[in-house]
Amino acid sequence: MKNITLLIAFSILAACPRILAHCDGLDGPVVQAAQKAIEARNVNLVLIWVQEADEAEIKRLFEHTLEVRKVNSQARELADRFFFESLVRIHRAGEDAGFTGLKAAGRDLGPAIPAADKALRDGSVKPLLALLTQAVSKTVEEHFAAVVRQRDFHADDIAAGRQYVKAYVEYIHAAEALYSLASGPVHGHAPEASAGEHEHR
Repeated sequence: MKNITLLIAFSILAACPRILAHCDGLDGPVVQAAQKAIEARNVNLVLIWVQEADEAEIKRLFEHTLEVRKVNSQARELADRFFFESLVRIHRAGEDAGFTGLKAAGRDLGPAIPAADKALRDGSVKPLLALLTQAVSKTVEEHFAAVVRQRDFHADDIAAGRQYVKAYVEYIHAAEALYSLASGPVHGHAPEASAGEHEHR
């Protein structure tokens, strides 16, 4: 369905307080927390990003990182990178999400994630709500229009009737999915999607 993957991501962001898809970026919130923790030599600044069961492992890695950093600048860089990767991997595992390595800073995250973060920085959710509302309205209107275009088919035109049914099913599924995501709890990470996965299924 056209734009359904994108809309699901929007709805998840609207319903879930946690930061989602960009947690594995070098400029994402987990690595930023790790940088602050190392600078302050305070592991508590990153423990919020992992499950309680993983605290001991993170503390061990953190102390090891601080020790290795004392060797020289090259060791410091390698130790930091290892800690960042380990922290993000363990964070994502705690959310039942896969980890394929740290992603480069500045990657295209689409409009919703930056808008969600900006709303928190600015203390106003209105621009984010406007973005989400516009996206949802556009797709629902497109599905509605498609059903209306297809519904006046001749009773003996089976192919046209099937086109109508297809448009109708996509319209109903879109409405159901959007309502369910907007009104119910959402947990964990949004699946990472490639650019092609933002197309309709």
